[in-house]
Amino acid sequence: MSKYSPTQLSLKFLKEQGYTVDISEHWNPFSRTRKDLFNICDIVALRDNEIVFVQTTTAGNALARCKKIANCEAIGAIRKAGIKVIVHGWFKNKSNRWECKIRDCS
Repeated sequence: MSKYSPTQLSLKFLKEQGYTVDISEHWNPFSRTRKDLFNICDIVALRDNEIVFVQTTTAGNALARCKKIANCEAIGAIRKAGIKVIVHGWFKNKSNRWECKIRDCS
């Protein structure tokens, strides 16, 4: 892909929009897997009265992540809490620059 992961691209993108951000996934060395918050959230972004859960991936995997969010056991409670859930799908445009397609799954 590049020297930047989708997570790093999303962190930079969100910070530029004025969000306070933190990574909410963690590495489990015993099972050698990554664990997302509620199995759907890589990044938590905060701004004013807004909380956003961000799942970040490549553009080709974005639809699968949306389906994963729709099937998440906790999605009803997350939505009731007023938390916005989005997917960042990263791809290189014709100018070879990273671009983000945002899908709202709230």
